[in-house]
Amino acid sequence: MTTTILSRCEANGLRMTDQRRTIAAVLEEADDHPDVEELYARAAARDPRISIATVYRTVKLFEESGILEKHEFDGGRARYEIAGGDHHDHLIDLQSGEVIEFVDEEIEALQERIAEKLGYKLKGHRLELYGVPLKK
Repeated sequence: MTTTILSRCEANGLRMTDQRRTIAAVLEEADDHPDVEELYARAAARDPRISIATVYRTVKLFEESGILEKHEFDGGRARYEIAGGDHHDHLIDLQSGEVIEFVDEEIEALQERIAEKLGYKLKGHRLELYGVPLKK
């Protein structure tokens, strides 16, 4: 994705306060799928005036505007990532909670074949795998 969260917010006509800009910057820099509490801790470290309520409202606004994508992985808290990036699937480590992004062309092709076999043209999908590390 070539556009930033800030430019997408501006394109959607969202009013960007300093606190929203801070939250957007934290999201831009995230290399994981943070939940609201993690976003709050990171944003508050930059600007102690940011409240958790502000983070909740901002995340909801960004999600409703199509800027963020919400994931509710099995039994965990809602996590977020920037919407509109390249397609990928997720493997969730049940011990650590780490979310690993991956792309597998064989899985993609198999899903297409299954849909076609059942008489459908696949328009999208979401794949979540849950596991524990093999090594102890």
